[in-house]
Amino acid sequence: MLKRRYKILLNYVIGPILFFILALTIYRKLTNQATLQQTKKLIEQAFSQQNKPYIIFLFILMGINWAIEARKWQMLVRTVQSVRYFTAVKAVLSGLSFSLFAPNGIGDYFGRIVYMKEGNRLRSIAVTTVGSISQILVTLVAGLAGLIYLNKTAWQGLPQAQGFTGFWVTAMTYMIAMTAVVVAFIYYRLSWLTTLVEKIPFVYKYKYLIESLETFHWKELTKILALSVIRFIVFIVQYLLMLHIFNVQINWFDAVCTTSVLFLVLAVLPTIPVADLGIRGETGLQLFGILSKNSGGIVFTAAGIWLLNIIIPAIAGSLFVLSIKIFRNR
Repeated sequence: MLKRRYKILLNYVIGPILFFILALTIYRKLTNQATLQQTKKLIEQAFSQQNKPYIIFLFILMGINWAIEARKWQMLVRTVQSVRYFTAVKAVLSGLSFSLFAPNGIGDYFGRIVYMKEGNRLRSIAVTTVGSISQILVTLVAGLAGLIYLNKTAWQGLPQAQGFTGFWVTAMTYMIAMTAVVVAFIYYRLSWLTTLVEKIPFVYKYKYLIESLETFHWKELTKILALSVIRFIVFIVQYLLMLHIFNVQINWFDAVCTTSVLFLVLAVLPTIPVADLGIRGETGLQLFGILSKNSGGIVFTAAGIWLLNIIIPAIAGSLFVLSIKIFRNR
């Protein structure tokens, strides 16, 4: 009961308040930087004929992104149940749909397991988590590398970067590095750790839920990690294209590193669906704002990526969810 009240408070009270505060902050920064006419001009230029190939390529990358994630999930759940690739695509997009209504990606797991056989649904949660760990590991390493580079080069001597340098960044660097090492150890020692955990008395009777983790060999885990790396590269390219479309002029390597740090911050921050766009916009402004004064372009880039990678695929996923309901009614 208490848990339910907490979720209601988080989703329907704290979430909207946080979104309103972030939206107001972003609005003030935009109005300080540009007039309504300048913002309108920025949007018109973004959707001009010369940017059409970039926009088309962004949609192609969106498809590649979720195609990779579907393949990754298909490979992971085969230790529990064999799943067709198209079913994996439907599961991943349905999970994305459900994640819009639950904090911290909880809905993602629910949306995927409905495509598993009844006896395998809870068992598939553990193997799905492996995919999340691999993506987090890539984000940690890339974000760490980006933070070190920016701190040593691009942020040096910039007054707007004062809050992002010195002791604070050094401490964060060591913390992220240690976290990455721990996550890498857990990831590649899953089988051994699972065997140890199963020996705990109160866990033993539920061992059937996690015993599938024992079957993962380091070669399989490396393949999953490789797919996560490719997916991360797709994210980076998408962000670079979107920055170009909205005329955010930053050195491409600085942009790559800043985007890596941005993804790291977003991965660490708790996710509240209704405030997600506001969080992405404000975080983008804080990081990219160090290297560019085009606040409008930075915010529109964050919004564009959110629409492209979350909302549009989630709409597609909702159609698959609807088909599940129709099938069951029949």
